[in-house]
Amino acid sequence: MMEITFTCPECGSGIHVTPSLEANIANCDICEHKLPVKFNEDHVNSNIKDCPCCERKDFYQQKDFNRKLGVLLFVIAAILSIWTYGISFIVLYIFDLVLYKLLGNVVVCYKCNTLFRNVNNISEIPPFDHEMNDRIVYSDHDFEGKPLTH
Repeated sequence: MMEITFTCPECGSGIHVTPSLEANIANCDICEHKLPVKFNEDHVNSNIKDCPCCERKDFYQQKDFNRKLGVLLFVIAAILSIWTYGISFIVLYIFDLVLYKLLGNVVVCYKCNTLFRNVNNISEIPPFDHEMNDRIVYSDHDFEGKPLTH
């Protein structure tokens, strides 16, 4: 079963939801904001074709790891490198490599940053593209699920 994590537009916290055809609102537990959502059969069947939050079709896949935690680990390794003569970076690299092998992928919506876990058609989703991200975020370009072409 697919698990969806929306980002609350009011407070920025995560709203965890399991798709259901009957659900049309996701409630934030922190600020009580009601986020309108539109689930369809694809979502219930753990396939991702369009986003239930922003209704866009532009997605990418990445490893399921908290970015803030990754930055924190790097800062700690950098501080420790003063006393370890850089060995802390080697330890961090090995730890990162092990996590890379162990963690699965998630699908992310370019427009609203909604996370989708346990997606059946994840092999159809391309990896992150910086140019697509910039065009979507800064100029609100809609690629309609098609890859970037030049």
